[in-house]
Amino acid sequence: MNMKTLVVLPCLLAGLGLGSCQEVTPPPVEPDPALDVPPVVVSRWTEQSELFVEFPPLVEDATSRFAIHFTDLKTFEPLREGRATVRLTEVGPGDPGRDAAFTEFTVDAPGRPGIFGIDVTPTRAGRFGLELVLDAAAVQDRHDLGTVVVLTASDAANQPMTDEEEDGAIPFLKEQQWALDFATTLVEARSMAASLEVPAEIEPRTGGQADVTTPVAGRLATDVQARPVGSFVNRGETLAEIIPRSGHGEDRPALELAVAEARDALELAAAARARADRLVEAGALPTRRRLETRVAEQTATARVTAAEAHLDQLDSTRSGEGDGAEDTRFVVRAPMSGVVAESAATPGASVEEGARLFGLVALDRVHVVGALPEAELPRVGDLAGAELKMPGGGATVPLEHLVAVGRVLDVDTRTVPIIYELSDPDPQLAIGQAVTLRVFVSATTEAVTVPESALVDDAGQPVVFVQVGGESFERRPVRLGNREAGHVQILGDLVAGERVVTRGAPLIRLAALSPQVPAHGHTH
Repeated sequence: MNMKTLVVLPCLLAGLGLGSCQEVTPPPVEPDPALDVPPVVVSRWTEQSELFVEFPPLVEDATSRFAIHFTDLKTFEPLREGRATVRLTEVGPGDPGRDAAFTEFTVDAPGRPGIFGIDVTPTRAGRFGLELVLDAAAVQDRHDLGTVVVLTASDAANQPMTDEEEDGAIPFLKEQQWALDFATTLVEARSMAASLEVPAEIEPRTGGQADVTTPVAGRLATDVQARPVGSFVNRGETLAEIIPRSGHGEDRPALELAVAEARDALELAAAARARADRLVEAGALPTRRRLETRVAEQTATARVTAAEAHLDQLDSTRSGEGDGAEDTRFVVRAPMSGVVAESAATPGASVEEGARLFGLVALDRVHVVGALPEAELPRVGDLAGAELKMPGGGATVPLEHLVAVGRVLDVDTRTVPIIYELSDPDPQLAIGQAVTLRVFVSATTEAVTVPESALVDDAGQPVVFVQVGGESFERRPVRLGNREAGHVQILGDLVAGERVVTRGAPLIRLAALSPQVPAHGHTH
């Protein structure tokens, strides 16, 4: 960013007073395009927008073309609609005050996305406050560019030729930024603790895993659909129903004999009950005998029903058909809420007692189990917290509940487990998934930090690209310190408040390596 032009111009006319404006006004003079006077280039940022503007030095009664670039900092896209205004406010010897005279130059829409071209024609020379105002549906913002000097035509003609100084910055035009996945953010100072990263795995919590087995041997009912792997079940929900085996061996003739004997006994009991009814009515037998014969008949009826059911159950078991009576089934229910991790249940299939039908895993809470090297054990005496680094470069998740730090060393890996509990885990996390656990092992200190996405590996050297102007960037080699919550501590020539590229930094690196340097300035 070339700010020297904006600073030098007020110095050149520091001795000029507004009294010179009382002289006879010369005819309008357009700036001589042959004069190689560098344009004024200014960049400003607010919380809402970025302003990058280029314009030639201001001359009384001459038209200067302002090329104004507005970027929406929420999306880093160009403003495609809205009104832009250049406001010149006259500055007197003292404070300008509320009633200072001002002149506005406005355009109602950008000529191209993000670029507003405004012709500014000052009517008098002197010192003026310069503001650029944006009024759009998405952004209403104001940028104060400080004080500028409007030259007289004669002073402008006598300006010495100056060459634009090369500052070594990497040029990257706004049109390039807007066309790519590009974003910047402020360098921040934040509290951060020393940490170490260890490989980890997502595992079921203690008591968060259950095997569902069959209570009896039999056949799975076909009218109860088996739960597929990955489906969620609630505690007490029916998973399967089992039609048990007959329990009377494979001797069908014996069961048929038992049915015949039960039916004969029922016939005899019914006859005895009928005879007892007649004799009681005649007064030959006491009433108690009627009750005894009725009970005997009811018992014989129940034996017939049981014998027939045993025979039907044997036939159903041997043929593999039918679903059996509802009151003879065994219902298998979920002992806990969770997802079905494994399923060996096939409707209609025969199962043995104790066979494993389902494997359930609870997902309300899981364990993050890290492998802590034995050399790092002395550092975890006073843990200050931990976080889970999502796979694929996603966001980090804070971990607050430390379950345990193991004290039995794995002789093969020379590590001990360090276990944290994570409640309500992200659906992207799966049991058994490999993740990264970052453990904080010291008290927090203030540190200059940038997002991890701002780092670029440049031939083994970590660097960041700092935006020093709207279209100017600097490569800064840095040393990395602690990491936390997607941010990394920077040890090097970087201060809070500067802007670093967080998306598109590799493209800036390529632009720095390219021998083709974009021409400075724009044609609008």
